[in-house]
Amino acid sequence: MRVLMFGWEFPPFISGGLGTACHGLTKALSRSNVAVTFVLPTTIDPKHPSHVRLLGMSSPHSVKGEDKTLLSDADLTNVTFRRVPSRIASPYQSASGQLREGWVGAPDILDELDLSPSDRSDDPPSGGGRYEGDLIGEAQRYAAKCVDLARHENFDVVHAHDWLTFPAGLAVAAAYGKPLVVHVHSTEFDRAGEDIHQQVYDVERRGMHAAMRVVAVSHLTAAIIEHRYAVDPTRIEVIYNGIDNGDPDNGQRPRTAIRRGDKVVLFLGRITMQKGPEYFVMAAKKVLEKIANVKFVMAGTGDKIQDIIELAAREGIGHRVLFTGFLRGEDVNRVYRMADVYVMPSVSEPFGIAPLEAIRHDVPVIISKTSGVAEVLSHALKVDFWDTDEIANKIIAVLKHPPLSSTLREHADIEVRRLTWDDAAQKCSSVYEALIGIAPAMASS
Repeated sequence: MRVLMFGWEFPPFISGGLGTACHGLTKALSRSNVAVTFVLPTTIDPKHPSHVRLLGMSSPHSVKGEDKTLLSDADLTNVTFRRVPSRIASPYQSASGQLREGWVGAPDILDELDLSPSDRSDDPPSGGGRYEGDLIGEAQRYAAKCVDLARHENFDVVHAHDWLTFPAGLAVAAAYGKPLVVHVHSTEFDRAGEDIHQQVYDVERRGMHAAMRVVAVSHLTAAIIEHRYAVDPTRIEVIYNGIDNGDPDNGQRPRTAIRRGDKVVLFLGRITMQKGPEYFVMAAKKVLEKIANVKFVMAGTGDKIQDIIELAAREGIGHRVLFTGFLRGEDVNRVYRMADVYVMPSVSEPFGIAPLEAIRHDVPVIISKTSGVAEVLSHALKVDFWDTDEIANKIIAVLKHPPLSSTLREHADIEVRRLTWDDAAQKCSSVYEALIGIAPAMASS
């Protein structure tokens, strides 16, 4: 089976869970002997190290601007990468200038967290419901280039991840008569609430209606697809994200400059409306009224970072809330390892891979009820994102009661070990096989 896959992120060039999901799913498909050609529209920055090398192709059948990726990762032996030239680096408005101001607010953060300068990004991708540049036009130009690229590829099915690649998936599937699968990791309603970008919504809706199957990362997302985009529920397939199991620390535990008496509460994600960072800060204030020796770490950046820094200062807890900026590489593992509890107060979270990563690092988690991951985790504390009293109470309970923390960690780890990318890949393969079987009949009718 051969899959032509479109996605705008792939590690190490990621801004959030989408790239992590594409990586995990692609590796698992490769392990199951599904041949994947993965097309990246992103502009790759050669300054960053990678487990892949991008080499220009000299084949007479190559398309101008196309690259082949040679991989050192054994799990990607059945994956070929193509890069289509595009000005798309991130679909979201840059927040790098705000990030620098955030560091001024916490000048000792590098010493506090022992973060390595090589892994920290000074100009990270950002998130939110605000977009930069002519993304709609660029998505259409990218789609045209993909149609040209696909002429030289051999594939049975097209799989497009999230809205930016939907036009490319739609165009290629139509041009070559192949079934289209669109994978919805997030919708415009998740990113922007009711204040949606109409053109982005239109692109999403068109892609969902053109696809033979729509893969949703949770039943929460499936309900949005059905009711907000009017997609026939019989064409929606729920396939949960997974996690790469095993010891992420290789048996090592970090040295950290945070004092041994301090408890650490972690927020890791884009600092945007969708992720509910203001609820994290307001809960932090309430925790600090009861427990003094707690530090709150906010790892990430986004369009609301300056607002959140100012909120912490106004509430008088600026010295207890540490902003790391966007983290990559080993620093992500390091910040998980020093945490006593992870909190995800998302307003709307289609899935949420970060809590799974926290559990894999032996950290108990508190998650929003309005998240897809809440559907698959029983041994996590669940809260309404707006209920900062309850968020604070649960943080205090975990920090003050070691048996509760231990129980959450032990049983959540068992749950996470059942949630694998191999299972997600098997379900995707079943979707592909069903569509390949009915596509010729539809074409001849």
